[in-house]
Amino acid sequence: MRLRTAADLLGHARPLLRDHRAGARELRFVGHRLAEALHDALRVAESRGRRLEEDGEETTAEQS
Repeated sequence: MRLRTAADLLGHARPLLRDHRAGARELRFVGHRLAEALHDALRVAESRGRRLEEDGEETTAEQS
């Protein structure tokens, strides 16, 4: 869900960032939301990485 939300946000942010008429307030708002989405995406990636490492350790231990 967090990654889907980030993808949706990115879809809205790109046109805004290309719009030379966008104001500082709008750009700051989208910048903050993008930072939050990036933070969430990194948390998801780190969590998945830890689970993969744990699964790899279990597989290695089972093979011994």
